[in-house]
Amino acid sequence: MTTLALSPRASGAFPQPPPARALRGLVIAWTERLRRATAMELRIDVQRPHEDIEAELDTLHGRLHSAADPLSACTRLSAFEARFPGLVFHYREADGEHYIYVEDVVHGRLAGYTVFNRLIEVDRRTDRHVRAPHSKYASAYQRRGIATAVYEWALGQGICLVSGARQSVGAHALWRALGRRHTLGYVAIQGKRMHDLGTEPAPALREDLNTRLILLGRGWSLERLQAQGLLLRAELRPANERLLRRA
Repeated sequence: MTTLALSPRASGAFPQPPPARALRGLVIAWTERLRRATAMELRIDVQRPHEDIEAELDTLHGRLHSAADPLSACTRLSAFEARFPGLVFHYREADGEHYIYVEDVVHGRLAGYTVFNRLIEVDRRTDRHVRAPHSKYASAYQRRGIATAVYEWALGQGICLVSGARQSVGAHALWRALGRRHTLGYVAIQGKRMHDLGTEPAPALREDLNTRLILLGRGWSLERLQAQGLLLRAELRPANERLLRRA
C-alpha cells in the first residue's frame, strides 16, 4: 500500500481558516455572550480600591474629633458596645438621613460607617418610612457582623430599608441573611411609588434598574404598606406572574 506524504504546500498540511459563514457565526456568538455578561454585571457595584476607602475613613476620623466639625456632636450608641468591645458607635441625624460611624478606639482609627439615605425616587409619603443604606468598612473590619448589627438597629427603629440600583456581592449576601429574620421582597420604583414584585420576580424584572430589594422594619408588614397606600400591587404584579410562567 502506497502512503502519500502531504506536501508542505498542500491544503491539508496546516489547519485552514474556517469558512466566512462559520467565522461570522463565532463572532456573533461571542458578542452575544459578552453582551449578556455585561447586562448581568450592571447590578453589581464596581468595588472601590481599599486604599481609597482607608483614606476616606482617615479623613472622617479626624473630623469626628474636631470640635468645629458637626461630626463631633454625634451621640454614642452604647447598645452595640457589649457585642463589639473596643468599638464605639457614633450616631448623627441630618436632614432626615442617619449616619453611624464605627470607631476602633483601641487602634485609634475609624473602622467604617453606614449612612441611611433618603430616596429621591419616592414621594414624600413613602420618604417618611424608607431609607437606602450604604456602607463602607475597612477590609480588616468586614465580615465581622458590624454592618449587620447596624442594619438591624435601623430595622428595629421601624425603618424599612430599600436597596440601591446596584449591589456588591457582599451587600447582596447581607440582605439575604437579614431576610431570614425580617420580611424581604422585591419592589419596582416607578412614578415615585413602590410596586410589589413579590419574593421571586421574573429575571427580566429582577435585572431592571428600577427593581430593588426591600426589608421591612419593626411594626411593618406588606399588608400595612398596602393599606397605607405605600405599596401598590395592581400594575406590575400580574405582568411579573406572566413572565414567570414563560420562564
